[in-house]
Amino acid sequence: MNYCDSPYRYQRRETRLVTIGDPANGGVVVGGGEPIVRQSMITCSTLDTEASIEQSMALVDVGCQIVRITAQTKRYAANLEHIVAGIRDRGSNVPVVADIHFKPDAAMEAVKWCEMVRVNPGNYADSKKFDVREYTDEEYSAELARIEEEFAPLVEECKTHNRALRIGTNHGSLSDRIMNRYGDTPLGMVESALEFARIARDRDFHNFKFSMKSSNPKVMIECYRLLAARLAKLGPDWNYPLHLGVTEAGDGEDGRIKSAIGIGSLLCDGLGDTIRVSLTEDSPNEIAVCNDLIAQIPELTDPGVEVPDVPLSYDPFDFERRNTPEVELADGVACGGEQTIRVVVTQAAWDKLAPRIRPGDDVKPEAIYEELNVLEVDPREEFTVNCATQLITVKDDVGLPAITAFRLLAGRLKALGQANPILLKDCLTFGDTPLEPNIALLRAAVTIGSLLCDGIGDAILVRGESGAGQSLRLAYNILQAAGCRSFKTDYVACPSCGRTLFDLQEVTARIKTRTEHLKGVKIAIMGCIVNGPGEMADADFGYVGGAPGKINLYVGRTPVRFNIPEAEAVESLVDLIREHGKWVEPTAEPVPV
Repeated sequence: MNYCDSPYRYQRRETRLVTIGDPANGGVVVGGGEPIVRQSMITCSTLDTEASIEQSMALVDVGCQIVRITAQTKRYAANLEHIVAGIRDRGSNVPVVADIHFKPDAAMEAVKWCEMVRVNPGNYADSKKFDVREYTDEEYSAELARIEEEFAPLVEECKTHNRALRIGTNHGSLSDRIMNRYGDTPLGMVESALEFARIARDRDFHNFKFSMKSSNPKVMIECYRLLAARLAKLGPDWNYPLHLGVTEAGDGEDGRIKSAIGIGSLLCDGLGDTIRVSLTEDSPNEIAVCNDLIAQIPELTDPGVEVPDVPLSYDPFDFERRNTPEVELADGVACGGEQTIRVVVTQAAWDKLAPRIRPGDDVKPEAIYEELNVLEVDPREEFTVNCATQLITVKDDVGLPAITAFRLLAGRLKALGQANPILLKDCLTFGDTPLEPNIALLRAAVTIGSLLCDGIGDAILVRGESGAGQSLRLAYNILQAAGCRSFKTDYVACPSCGRTLFDLQEVTARIKTRTEHLKGVKIAIMGCIVNGPGEMADADFGYVGGAPGKINLYVGRTPVRFNIPEAEAVESLVDLIREHGKWVEPTAEPVPV
């Protein structure tokens, strides 16, 4: 199966047009070669009409092209009439999307007022109780018939009102029916979405797009690749647009890096027609990152590049780290084999960093580029490898985008029957003016992160960020976000919406203050239960809004403490971590990141 025209040459995926609202009157056209559309979501209660209007207009003012608003019940959905009217009275025709979970009657109300309705097949008229049972073919067919009975009326209403649909699956919020046949897998996410798409197509409704979101960039990338490949195999009229997003990415650098890895990798492969960068921050901040990320894609791809026809070295639908022999980089430091992915710096960066390195630091340079025994090659040309343990990289100024160059290098080595470890670089050319830190961060995250998610890379070198300390921190943060190395606490934090039962930004900051020294511990901070248990399935601990002012605590996806008063919940979380043997007291001096 092919998920794009070529993993070596940029070519945007061709899709049909989907219209959200009236394009002649402020609506948006998605797909069909149109520019990538930026969207975000308001965070206040949908019952607060004025706050919803104000937050929507704040998004419009910074260039948001689609505004999403949650509607958890029919009562909330009914108030969308007043919110949309208020936005129109302010002079904006920005399309509004109603975000629906669990409640078909809320969707049927929202479709009257909003240009688009988002449904999650995992919980729209379906169950998610984490039950374990086997379905016979007859039982499975009966469940599909029941789902169709619930979903078909919404499709008909969308046709009547000229609305659009987003069929959006989330990793971890798949129905029990899908989970028990396909597991919590990319295939399960794709099959769940296709079931709903077939119901729409059977009624000659095609004004919809797909999304396949996960908090894990590797999973998210695999899901979208598999979906694109499945759609291509189903036929040319299955060319529906894709909405990209890494859900619960978090805040600050970590949230931006994680989003850049997932979204940027797919954009560089030509996939994606709308995007949202989900940050645990004020929503307008998301649009600035969207703008910067979209702007980097032409800089990281070259549509006209000529590349030899070399088979891929990896399976794009199933992550597996490339198998290599072990190589010594420096005294006591090796890469490849079973070793963790290493961080290399230039001599100039080392000279600045060396006086600041303390015994026991986790964030430190592990080798100096100029001292490495590394073979630099142009992967378009034939080259000879002297031995199996020779470290290899792409030489600078080869005229190839870095992602293309390193994929080609890995493919060349496989064709030669060689498995040499590879040193990744975030850039192969340098301009006269240093990159702004926010741009350097995005470019390095997209380039190195996407290659790591392909299973390529045994050591990394970040040079696009001009500051020595910043480049070192960026390298480690990329490894953590890509799931390759854990040197600090990892947080899965949702971006907040009208369903959120506490102040996510404030609570996330409080939890980080108490726990950010816990190396290798993963904590999920979820505003409500909609995506909570499933999305945080690979987290060690979860802090989830259960009711106004009340928090439920989880170990993995299992709830263990209920209805804790919010004022006591952070310390209760610390106690839970301590009970499970993962708590250590913070050191006097925090480890720099």
